[in-house]
Amino acid sequence: MTTVGILGGGQLARMLALSGAPLGLRFLVLDATVDACAAQFVPSLQADYRDEAGLAEFAARVDVATFDFENVPAESARWLAERVPVFPSPRALAVAQDRLAEKTLFRELGIDVPEFTDITSRADLDRAVAAQGVPAILKTRRLGYDGKGQFRLRTLADVDAAWDALGAQAASVGLILEAFIPFEREVSVLAVRARDGEFRTWPLTENWHESGILSASLAPASLPSSLVVEAIGHARRIAEALDYVGVFALELFVSGGRLLANEMAPRVHNSGHWTIEGSETSQFENHLRAVLGLPLGSTRMIGHACMLNWIGDLPSPLPVLAEACGHWHDYGKSARAGRKVGHATLRADTRDALASALRSTGDALGRSAQVAPVLARLAES
Repeated sequence: MTTVGILGGGQLARMLALSGAPLGLRFLVLDATVDACAAQFVPSLQADYRDEAGLAEFAARVDVATFDFENVPAESARWLAERVPVFPSPRALAVAQDRLAEKTLFRELGIDVPEFTDITSRADLDRAVAAQGVPAILKTRRLGYDGKGQFRLRTLADVDAAWDALGAQAASVGLILEAFIPFEREVSVLAVRARDGEFRTWPLTENWHESGILSASLAPASLPSSLVVEAIGHARRIAEALDYVGVFALELFVSGGRLLANEMAPRVHNSGHWTIEGSETSQFENHLRAVLGLPLGSTRMIGHACMLNWIGDLPSPLPVLAEACGHWHDYGKSARAGRKVGHATLRADTRDALASALRSTGDALGRSAQVAPVLARLAES
Protein backbone atom coordinates (compact mmCIF):
# COMPACT_ATOMS: atom_id res chain seq x y z
CA MET A 1 0.00 0.00 0.00
CA THR A 2 1.38 3.41 -1.02
CA THR A 3 2.03 6.02 1.67
CA VAL A 4 1.91 9.69 0.69
CA GLY A 5 3.83 12.08 2.94
CA ILE A 6 2.51 15.61 3.34
CA LEU A 7 4.66 18.44 4.70
CA GLY A 8 2.16 20.57 6.58
CA GLY A 9 -0.87 19.33 8.46
CA GLY A 10 -3.54 21.96 7.84
CA GLN A 11 -6.93 21.67 6.21
CA LEU A 12 -5.43 21.10 2.77
CA ALA A 13 -3.55 18.04 4.03
CA ARG A 14 -6.74 16.90 5.72
CA MET A 15 -8.74 17.15 2.49
CA LEU A 16 -5.95 15.46 0.51
CA ALA A 17 -6.09 12.51 2.89
CA LEU A 18 -9.88 12.33 2.77
CA SER A 19 -9.82 12.31 -1.04
CA GLY A 20 -7.09 9.67 -1.12
CA ALA A 21 -8.87 7.15 1.08
CA PRO A 22 -11.02 5.74 -1.78
CA LEU A 23 -7.80 5.22 -3.76
CA GLY A 24 -6.49 2.95 -1.01
CA LEU A 25 -3.72 5.35 -0.02
CA ARG A 26 -2.12 5.84 3.35
CA PHE A 27 -0.77 9.17 4.58
CA LEU A 28 1.78 10.57 6.97
CA VAL A 29 1.83 14.25 7.92
CA LEU A 30 4.79 16.19 9.26
CA ASP A 31 3.87 19.45 10.97
CA ALA A 32 5.62 21.78 13.40
CA THR A 33 2.52 22.28 15.57
CA VAL A 34 0.95 20.04 18.19
CA ASP A 35 -2.64 20.59 17.01
CA ALA A 36 -2.46 20.15 13.24
CA CYS A 37 -6.03 19.53 12.10
CA ALA A 38 -5.02 16.81 9.61
CA ALA A 39 -3.62 14.81 12.53
CA GLN A 40 -7.19 14.17 13.70
CA PHE A 41 -7.44 11.62 10.87
CA VAL A 42 -3.88 11.01 9.65
CA PRO A 43 -0.79 9.56 11.39
CA SER A 44 1.54 12.47 12.06
CA LEU A 45 5.01 13.48 13.14
CA GLN A 46 5.67 16.69 15.02
CA ALA A 47 8.97 18.28 14.08
CA ASP A 48 10.39 21.49 12.75
CA TYR A 49 10.60 21.50 8.96
CA ARG A 50 14.38 21.94 9.23
CA ASP A 51 14.86 19.10 11.73
CA GLU A 52 16.87 16.46 9.83
CA ALA A 53 16.00 13.72 12.31
CA GLY A 54 12.29 14.40 11.81
CA LEU A 55 12.71 14.65 8.03
CA ALA A 56 14.69 11.40 7.97
CA GLU A 57 11.96 9.52 9.84
CA PHE A 58 9.36 11.06 7.53
CA ALA A 59 11.32 10.03 4.40
CA ALA A 60 11.78 6.49 5.68
CA ARG A 61 8.03 6.00 6.11
CA VAL A 62 6.67 7.44 2.82
CA ASP A 63 6.82 6.52 -0.87
CA VAL A 64 6.30 10.02 -2.23
CA ALA A 65 6.12 13.48 -0.63
CA THR A 66 4.16 16.65 -1.30
CA PHE A 67 3.18 19.72 0.76
CA ASP A 68 0.07 21.60 1.74
CA PHE A 69 1.50 25.12 2.03
CA GLU A 70 4.21 27.05 0.24
CA ASN A 71 6.22 28.16 3.27
CA VAL A 72 7.85 24.77 3.77
CA PRO A 73 11.58 25.62 3.52
CA ALA A 74 12.80 24.88 -0.01
CA GLU A 75 16.03 23.50 1.41
CA SER A 76 14.03 20.92 3.37
CA ALA A 77 12.23 19.90 0.18
CA ARG A 78 15.59 19.58 -1.59
CA TRP A 79 16.94 17.44 1.28
CA LEU A 80 13.91 15.17 1.02
CA ALA A 81 14.14 14.97 -2.78
CA GLU A 82 17.53 13.26 -2.44
CA ARG A 83 15.81 10.44 -0.55
CA VAL A 84 12.23 10.19 -1.85
CA PRO A 85 10.31 11.59 -4.84
CA VAL A 86 8.97 15.08 -4.04
CA PHE A 87 6.24 16.75 -6.12
CA PRO A 88 5.94 19.57 -6.97
CA SER A 89 9.69 19.94 -7.31
CA PRO A 90 11.77 21.94 -4.82
CA ARG A 91 12.54 24.36 -7.68
CA ALA A 92 8.86 25.10 -8.24
CA LEU A 93 8.41 25.59 -4.51
CA ALA A 94 11.39 27.97 -4.32
CA VAL A 95 10.13 30.13 -7.20
CA ALA A 96 6.63 30.38 -5.75
CA GLN A 97 8.01 31.29 -2.31
CA ASP A 98 9.73 34.41 -3.61
CA ARG A 99 7.51 37.12 -5.10
CA LEU A 100 10.47 38.63 -6.97
CA ALA A 101 11.51 35.31 -8.56
CA GLU A 102 7.88 34.52 -9.32
CA LYS A 103 7.08 37.78 -11.08
CA THR A 104 10.41 37.69 -12.91
CA LEU A 105 9.48 34.25 -14.26
CA PHE A 106 6.04 35.48 -15.31
CA ARG A 107 7.59 38.37 -17.21
CA GLU A 108 10.14 36.09 -18.89
CA LEU A 109 7.27 33.89 -20.08
CA GLY A 110 5.49 36.86 -21.64
CA ILE A 111 2.82 37.08 -18.93
CA ASP A 112 1.82 40.62 -17.99
CA VAL A 113 2.33 41.61 -14.35
CA PRO A 114 1.96 44.83 -12.34
CA GLU A 115 5.10 46.94 -12.22
CA PHE A 116 7.43 45.78 -9.46
CA THR A 117 10.78 46.69 -7.90
CA ASP A 118 13.12 44.78 -5.61
CA ILE A 119 13.53 46.70 -2.34
CA THR A 120 16.58 46.18 -0.13
CA SER A 121 16.80 49.59 1.60
CA ARG A 122 14.83 52.71 2.42
CA ALA A 123 16.64 54.45 -0.44
CA ASP A 124 15.38 51.73 -2.81
CA LEU A 125 11.84 52.32 -1.58
CA ASP A 126 12.07 56.07 -2.10
CA ARG A 127 13.41 55.60 -5.64
CA ALA A 128 10.76 52.99 -6.50
CA VAL A 129 7.91 55.16 -5.22
CA ALA A 130 9.25 58.10 -7.25
CA ALA A 131 9.43 55.92 -10.38
CA GLN A 132 6.25 53.84 -10.00
CA GLY A 133 4.09 56.32 -8.13
CA VAL A 134 1.29 55.60 -5.69
CA PRO A 135 -0.95 53.84 -4.86
CA ALA A 136 1.34 50.84 -4.45
CA ILE A 137 1.79 47.87 -2.14
CA LEU A 138 4.95 47.06 -0.22
CA LYS A 139 5.19 43.31 0.38
CA THR A 140 7.62 40.87 1.89
CA ARG A 141 9.16 38.71 -0.82
CA ARG A 142 8.69 35.62 1.33
CA LEU A 143 6.35 34.20 3.99
CA GLY A 144 3.36 36.45 3.29
CA TYR A 145 -0.09 34.98 2.63
CA ASP A 146 -3.74 35.82 3.32
CA GLY A 147 -2.86 39.53 3.36
CA LYS A 148 0.03 39.16 5.80
CA GLY A 149 3.34 40.92 5.17
CA GLN A 150 1.77 43.72 3.13
CA PHE A 151 1.34 47.48 3.52
CA ARG A 152 -0.65 49.60 1.10
CA LEU A 153 0.72 53.03 0.23
CA ARG A 154 -2.23 55.19 -0.71
CA THR A 155 -0.28 58.46 -0.77
CA LEU A 156 3.33 59.55 -0.41
CA ALA A 157 2.61 60.22 3.25
CA ASP A 158 2.39 56.44 3.80
CA VAL A 159 6.02 55.72 2.88
CA ASP A 160 7.36 56.22 6.40
CA ALA A 161 4.66 54.01 7.93
CA ALA A 162 5.24 51.29 5.32
CA TRP A 163 8.96 51.22 6.06
CA ASP A 164 8.31 51.20 9.80
CA ALA A 165 5.99 48.22 9.35
CA LEU A 166 8.10 46.11 7.00
CA GLY A 167 11.56 47.67 6.64
CA ALA A 168 13.12 45.47 9.32
CA GLN A 169 12.38 42.44 7.10
CA ALA A 170 14.27 43.81 4.08
CA ALA A 171 17.47 42.01 5.08
CA SER A 172 15.88 38.72 6.17
CA VAL A 173 13.09 37.91 3.71
CA GLY A 174 13.37 40.79 1.24
CA LEU A 175 10.75 43.28 0.06
CA ILE A 176 9.09 44.12 -3.23
CA LEU A 177 7.07 47.18 -4.22
CA GLU A 178 4.19 46.41 -6.58
CA ALA A 179 1.98 48.86 -8.40
CA PHE A 180 -1.60 48.80 -7.11
CA ILE A 181 -4.00 47.53 -9.76
CA PRO A 182 -7.62 48.85 -9.73
CA PHE A 183 -8.95 45.56 -11.04
CA GLU A 184 -12.54 44.77 -11.95
CA ARG A 185 -12.30 41.08 -11.07
CA GLU A 186 -9.90 38.63 -9.53
CA VAL A 187 -9.89 35.14 -11.02
CA SER A 188 -7.86 32.00 -10.57
CA VAL A 189 -6.83 29.22 -12.91
CA LEU A 190 -6.71 25.89 -11.12
CA ALA A 191 -4.48 23.55 -13.11
CA VAL A 192 -2.96 20.10 -12.78
CA ARG A 193 0.03 18.61 -14.60
CA ALA A 194 0.93 14.92 -14.50
CA ARG A 195 4.37 13.34 -14.40
CA ASP A 196 4.11 12.61 -18.13
CA GLY A 197 3.27 16.24 -18.93
CA GLU A 198 -0.49 15.87 -19.36
CA PHE A 199 -2.08 19.21 -18.48
CA ARG A 200 -5.65 19.98 -17.48
CA THR A 201 -7.54 22.90 -15.95
CA TRP A 202 -10.85 23.33 -14.21
CA PRO A 203 -13.20 26.16 -15.27
CA LEU A 204 -11.89 29.55 -14.17
CA THR A 205 -13.03 30.74 -10.76
CA GLU A 206 -13.88 34.29 -9.67
CA ASN A 207 -12.83 35.21 -6.14
CA TRP A 208 -13.71 37.82 -3.52
CA HIS A 209 -11.61 38.67 -0.46
CA GLU A 210 -12.13 40.32 2.90
CA SER A 211 -9.08 41.69 4.74
CA GLY A 212 -6.83 39.77 2.36
CA ILE A 213 -8.50 36.40 3.02
CA LEU A 214 -10.64 34.57 0.48
CA SER A 215 -14.31 35.04 1.30
CA ALA A 216 -16.15 33.48 -1.65
CA SER A 217 -15.42 31.74 -4.96
CA LEU A 218 -17.77 31.32 -7.91
CA ALA A 219 -17.30 28.84 -10.74
CA PRO A 220 -17.42 29.05 -13.62
CA ALA A 221 -16.25 32.66 -13.84
CA SER A 222 -18.09 34.64 -16.48
CA LEU A 223 -15.34 35.99 -18.76
CA PRO A 224 -14.86 36.53 -22.49
CA SER A 225 -13.61 33.34 -24.12
CA SER A 226 -10.46 35.14 -25.28
CA LEU A 227 -9.44 35.85 -21.68
CA VAL A 228 -10.21 32.28 -20.64
CA VAL A 229 -7.95 30.94 -23.38
CA GLU A 230 -5.23 33.44 -22.44
CA ALA A 231 -5.41 32.54 -18.73
CA ILE A 232 -5.13 28.82 -19.44
CA GLY A 233 -2.20 29.51 -21.77
CA HIS A 234 -0.42 31.40 -18.99
CA ALA A 235 -0.90 28.47 -16.60
CA ARG A 236 0.36 25.97 -19.16
CA ARG A 237 3.54 27.96 -19.84
CA ILE A 238 4.29 28.22 -16.14
CA ALA A 239 3.72 24.50 -15.59
CA GLU A 240 5.97 23.55 -18.49
CA ALA A 241 8.70 26.04 -17.54
CA LEU A 242 8.87 24.59 -14.02
CA ASP A 243 8.31 20.96 -15.13
CA TYR A 244 5.54 21.14 -12.56
CA VAL A 245 3.80 18.02 -11.21
CA GLY A 246 0.59 18.37 -9.21
CA VAL A 247 -2.10 21.01 -8.76
CA PHE A 248 -1.41 24.74 -8.62
CA ALA A 249 -3.41 27.94 -8.77
CA LEU A 250 -2.55 31.02 -10.80
CA GLU A 251 -4.22 34.18 -9.49
CA LEU A 252 -4.97 36.89 -12.04
CA PHE A 253 -6.41 40.39 -12.06
CA VAL A 254 -8.81 41.45 -14.82
CA SER A 255 -8.16 45.14 -15.43
CA GLY A 256 -9.25 47.18 -18.43
CA GLY A 257 -9.93 44.06 -20.48
CA ARG A 258 -6.51 42.51 -19.89
CA LEU A 259 -5.05 39.93 -17.52
CA LEU A 260 -2.29 40.65 -15.03
CA ALA A 261 -0.73 37.83 -13.05
CA ASN A 262 -0.70 38.33 -9.30
CA GLU A 263 0.86 35.13 -7.92
CA MET A 264 0.83 31.36 -8.04
CA ALA A 265 0.25 28.87 -5.24
CA PRO A 266 2.23 25.61 -5.70
CA ARG A 267 -0.37 23.39 -4.10
CA VAL A 268 -4.08 22.66 -3.92
CA HIS A 269 -5.82 25.97 -3.34
CA ASN A 270 -8.65 27.53 -1.37
CA SER A 271 -10.33 28.79 -4.56
CA GLY A 272 -10.58 25.20 -5.79
CA HIS A 273 -12.47 23.76 -2.84
CA TRP A 274 -15.68 23.82 -4.88
CA THR A 275 -14.22 21.02 -7.05
CA ILE A 276 -14.96 18.46 -4.31
CA GLU A 277 -18.67 18.55 -5.15
CA GLY A 278 -18.60 20.58 -8.37
CA SER A 279 -16.40 18.60 -10.74
CA GLU A 280 -15.86 15.07 -11.98
CA THR A 281 -12.53 14.91 -10.15
CA SER A 282 -11.60 17.22 -7.27
CA GLN A 283 -8.37 19.17 -7.11
CA PHE A 284 -7.33 16.98 -4.18
CA GLU A 285 -7.78 13.66 -5.97
CA ASN A 286 -6.11 14.94 -9.13
CA HIS A 287 -3.15 16.24 -7.14
CA LEU A 288 -2.67 12.77 -5.70
CA ARG A 289 -3.10 11.15 -9.12
CA ALA A 290 -0.44 13.49 -10.53
CA VAL A 291 2.20 13.00 -7.85
CA LEU A 292 1.69 9.22 -7.91
CA GLY A 293 1.96 8.98 -11.70
CA LEU A 294 -1.66 7.87 -12.12
CA PRO A 295 -3.91 8.96 -15.01
CA LEU A 296 -5.56 12.32 -14.38
CA GLY A 297 -9.30 12.47 -13.83
CA SER A 298 -11.72 14.65 -15.76
CA THR A 299 -11.88 18.28 -14.65
CA ARG A 300 -15.33 18.77 -16.19
CA MET A 301 -17.57 20.92 -14.03
CA ILE A 302 -20.99 19.74 -12.90
CA GLY A 303 -23.35 22.71 -13.02
CA HIS A 304 -22.48 25.88 -11.09
CA ALA A 305 -20.85 26.22 -7.68
CA CYS A 306 -20.04 28.76 -4.99
CA MET A 307 -17.70 28.21 -2.07
CA LEU A 308 -18.11 30.32 1.09
CA ASN A 309 -15.15 30.49 3.46
CA TRP A 310 -15.72 30.51 7.21
CA ILE A 311 -13.17 32.76 8.88
CA GLY A 312 -12.69 33.07 12.63
CA ASP A 313 -15.57 30.85 13.74
CA LEU A 314 -18.12 28.48 12.27
CA PRO A 315 -21.74 29.49 11.76
CA SER A 316 -24.50 26.93 12.20
CA PRO A 317 -24.36 24.25 9.49
CA LEU A 318 -28.14 23.79 9.46
CA PRO A 319 -29.06 26.43 6.84
CA VAL A 320 -26.45 25.01 4.47
CA LEU A 321 -27.48 21.41 5.07
CA ALA A 322 -31.14 22.37 4.62
CA GLU A 323 -30.32 23.20 1.00
CA ALA A 324 -30.39 20.15 -1.27
CA CYS A 325 -27.29 21.54 -2.97
CA GLY A 326 -25.44 22.42 0.28
CA HIS A 327 -22.22 20.78 1.43
CA TRP A 328 -20.47 21.45 4.76
CA HIS A 329 -16.76 21.19 5.64
CA ASP A 330 -15.59 21.62 9.24
CA TYR A 331 -11.78 21.65 9.56
CA GLY A 332 -11.78 20.68 13.23
CA LYS A 333 -10.00 23.89 14.25
CA SER A 334 -10.58 26.07 17.29
CA ALA A 335 -12.03 29.51 16.64
CA ARG A 336 -9.54 32.35 16.20
CA ALA A 337 -9.72 35.70 14.46
CA GLY A 338 -8.51 35.48 10.87
CA ARG A 339 -8.31 31.67 10.91
CA LYS A 340 -9.88 29.53 8.18
CA VAL A 341 -12.02 27.09 10.14
CA GLY A 342 -14.26 25.64 7.45
CA HIS A 343 -16.19 26.24 4.25
CA ALA A 344 -19.47 25.45 2.57
CA THR A 345 -20.13 24.75 -1.09
CA LEU A 346 -23.45 25.21 -2.83
CA ARG A 347 -23.75 23.43 -6.19
CA ALA A 348 -26.70 23.68 -8.52
CA ASP A 349 -27.58 22.81 -12.09
CA THR A 350 -28.43 26.41 -13.07
CA ARG A 351 -27.26 29.89 -12.15
CA ASP A 352 -30.74 30.81 -10.96
CA ALA A 353 -30.95 27.79 -8.66
CA LEU A 354 -27.51 28.61 -7.24
CA ALA A 355 -28.52 32.24 -6.65
CA SER A 356 -31.68 31.16 -4.83
CA ALA A 357 -29.77 28.81 -2.54
CA LEU A 358 -27.11 31.46 -1.85
CA ARG A 359 -29.69 34.08 -1.02
CA SER A 360 -31.50 31.77 1.40
CA THR A 361 -28.26 30.66 3.04
CA GLY A 362 -26.92 34.18 3.40
CA ASP A 363 -30.16 35.41 4.97
CA ALA A 364 -30.41 32.47 7.38
CA LEU A 365 -26.81 32.79 8.54
CA GLY A 366 -26.71 36.59 8.71
CA ARG A 367 -24.09 36.50 5.96
CA SER A 368 -25.92 38.52 3.34
CA ALA A 369 -22.92 40.81 2.88
CA GLN A 370 -20.69 37.83 2.14
CA VAL A 371 -22.93 36.47 -0.61
CA ALA A 372 -23.96 39.86 -2.04
CA PRO A 373 -21.12 40.25 -4.59
CA VAL A 374 -21.66 36.69 -5.81
CA LEU A 375 -25.38 37.30 -6.25
CA ALA A 376 -24.64 40.51 -8.12
CA ARG A 377 -22.37 38.62 -10.52
CA LEU A 378 -24.92 35.85 -11.06
CA ALA A 379 -27.56 38.45 -11.86
CA GLU A 380 -25.45 39.96 -14.65
CA SER A 381 -26.14 37.25 -17.20
